[in-house]
Amino acid sequence: SKPLPWWFAVKNVVLQLRPLLSKKKLLVSIAAGVKLQDLEEWAGHGRFIRVMPNTPSAVGMGASVMSLGGAATEQDGELVGKLFGAVGKTWKADEKLFDAVTGLSGSGPAYIYLAIEALADGGVTAGLPRELALGLASQTVLGAAAMAVQSGKHPGQLKDDVTSPGGTTIAGIHELEKNGFRGTLMNAVVAAAKRSQELSRK
Repeated sequence: SKPLPWWFAVKNVVLQLRPLLSKKKLLVSIAAGVKLQDLEEWAGHGRFIRVMPNTPSAVGMGASVMSLGGAATEQDGELVGKLFGAVGKTWKADEKLFDAVTGLSGSGPAYIYLAIEALADGGVTAGLPRELALGLASQTVLGAAAMAVQSGKHPGQLKDDVTSPGGTTIAGIHELEKNGFRGTLMNAVVAAAKRSQELSRK
């Protein structure tokens, strides 16, 4: 027999709880790929907020995006914004953008872990001990992200600020550009967004 689709478990839980899910209760879903329309249909009302958090929420540095269901109020949105704001930053967006959100902030931490590992490997190749290389790579990514968030400057400007004429940084950037660094990251986000769309219940 054909296996049940993955979202069936979510449907099952909501249907079982349906007698308890009155309109007085605000429901919040972090189930990836399960649309508000389906959640509302299964629960019998639209006081739902769908949230797409990411794993850095575990260390208080999450990026969460939320979309309000038909019967969810602005106050509901503020409450959920505060809840998820306790573990990072929150944004509000139309649900149709959630596949793209998944491709960027949902899957994005994995791209950065890969970058940290590669930077550390580069350090080791250049002669650094592994522990030092990994510590420097991780802290450098953290610091660069903090500057991007806190400075208010465009990342291109921040890049220019550290790139002196004929220096070390521009030599490294030239190598990255020769190998399509930006295009590769862009393609990764788009590929993950496309896969999210494929996995979502139509």
